[in-house]
Amino acid sequence: MFDIKENLKKLPDCPGVYMHKDRLGQVIYVGKAVSLKNRVRQYFQSSANQSPKVRAMVSHIAEFEYITCQTEMEALILECNLIKKYAPKYNVLLRDDKTYPYIKVTVHEEYPRILKTRLLKKDGSRYFGPYSDAGAVNMIIELLNKVFMLKRCSASSFPDDYRPCLNYHIKECRGICTGTISPQEYRTYVDKALDFLGGRQKPVLDYLGSRMKEASDEMNYEEAAVYRDYIASAKALGETQRVTVIGGHDMDMILPAGSGENRVMVLFTVRGGKLSGRETFSMKAEGEDDYESLMSQFIQQYYSRWAVVPGEIIVPEPLKEQALLEEFLETQGDGRKVKITVPKKGDKRALLELARRDVVELSKTIDLKVASASEKERALCESFARLLGEEKERYRVESYDISNTNGVDTVGAMVVFSNLKPVKKDYRRFKIRTVEGQDDYGSLAEMLERRFRRALEGDSGFVSMPDLILMDGGRGQVTAAEKVLEHLGLHIPVLGMAKDDSHRTRALVNGRGDEILLKDNPLLFKYCGTVQEEVHRFAIEYHRNLRSRNTIGSVLDNIPGIGPVKRNALLSHFDSVEDIKKADMEKLMEVKGITEKNARAIREYFS
Repeated sequence: MFDIKENLKKLPDCPGVYMHKDRLGQVIYVGKAVSLKNRVRQYFQSSANQSPKVRAMVSHIAEFEYITCQTEMEALILECNLIKKYAPKYNVLLRDDKTYPYIKVTVHEEYPRILKTRLLKKDGSRYFGPYSDAGAVNMIIELLNKVFMLKRCSASSFPDDYRPCLNYHIKECRGICTGTISPQEYRTYVDKALDFLGGRQKPVLDYLGSRMKEASDEMNYEEAAVYRDYIASAKALGETQRVTVIGGHDMDMILPAGSGENRVMVLFTVRGGKLSGRETFSMKAEGEDDYESLMSQFIQQYYSRWAVVPGEIIVPEPLKEQALLEEFLETQGDGRKVKITVPKKGDKRALLELARRDVVELSKTIDLKVASASEKERALCESFARLLGEEKERYRVESYDISNTNGVDTVGAMVVFSNLKPVKKDYRRFKIRTVEGQDDYGSLAEMLERRFRRALEGDSGFVSMPDLILMDGGRGQVTAAEKVLEHLGLHIPVLGMAKDDSHRTRALVNGRGDEILLKDNPLLFKYCGTVQEEVHRFAIEYHRNLRSRNTIGSVLDNIPGIGPVKRNALLSHFDSVEDIKKADMEKLMEVKGITEKNARAIREYFS
């Protein structure tokens, strides 16, 4: 039994990080301290001056742990890492259930490419972002690839008999594979794309304008019209670049928006002296978290996780730990000095005031969206209460589907929704093991048996039970699920989502065949359609990936001397089988385990 009073006496008077835990041993709060002895003891003194959030947290503390550090800076970095690891309930957290996309320019390659990615790697590439709008990212990449005719394939070497792809023939690639352009000349176009992505759009617009004029002078009006449309798209993308700061520096501005638990942090990026973008990031904050906590935690988590650190960060009010945060930011960047400033006058102050006005309007929109979402959730819960005869504030709904090709590579998929929101970390995939051929009912039974048996055995990945199961199908699928649940002694409501001739969900069906029509309940109709589309997408995606891997594996497995280990090593080293086909002997022998004999066998097989 952990004795809090006795352990408080043992706390050292030095910098460190402390972790409060509940009775289940889960970390509910991580904090740093200049003096562990003084800071941790404050939680267990008189609660009269404590905020409601702190009082609620203290009531759940069953034990605490601490880690001593040499300096406050070490404590700050460790605190940041532990918050990311444990995601404690009572810390301010930057929500990243989804990974925000970046634009990646592979400048380390001889002929760089522009790609969308959700992973930041220290691979020599340049990254721009993150962006919250994936559609905008796709549009930017498409525009730059088409305008500058950049390389899109992943091939790094081109044999003499290499055939150019379709992009070359439709004049959307400069034909690097044909040797018609040097790396130096190609780089000039990449540099123009980098200028655009960095917020310096004038050279890009000038370039587009000159190409349009050339086409027009040559009376090639169709081509001129294409460039005219590109110019309009580029201007539309840069419409937020409406303020110029003298000096042309790179900086970020961070302002909080929203209210209560509907907090977001608004990040304005200034590149080359221009306001070039605005992103919003949801914050999970239990109770009433003040400006200091929100700003400090956002700066730590955002810049340690995703972003390139600029030379200056503008905030609306001073921060108590400004010097410490600046030192922390230097460790996350390239070691250069980083300033956190609150401008009092001049161009930066004007820029901050513009951002403030933007945030005021944004806050109104956020609050309206939250109110609308809350109303939809309430209506959905009422619908579930009528269906299930049980009132709850939150319903966990699971849905299942099967995917295969004529009974081959059969897989199952499970998706989870908490009220209106998908819980993607709880999604699960199943490769069907015991059922042969086209037997959807048997496959569903195996998947459900494995899912709920693991829950009954205490598997932490399956322990959460649903309030409702929605099957992608009708009465047959419902009956198959009910038999499994009855066999396991579980009592969970199961309904099928029956479709009409247009492949839209028209009704919910129970095991007796009774139907609940959805035409008079638009919210439930849309919800079931969303769930059905999501489970179908997730199942098909897994099936396609599995089928693709099996196809690739069968090709390489036909090569003498190439077994599963060497096959996997080849696939890990090269991006695709196409790259393996094009690789010469030396490249193949760079792969771990591939001998000269193996490399010769691969070349002979593909030739």
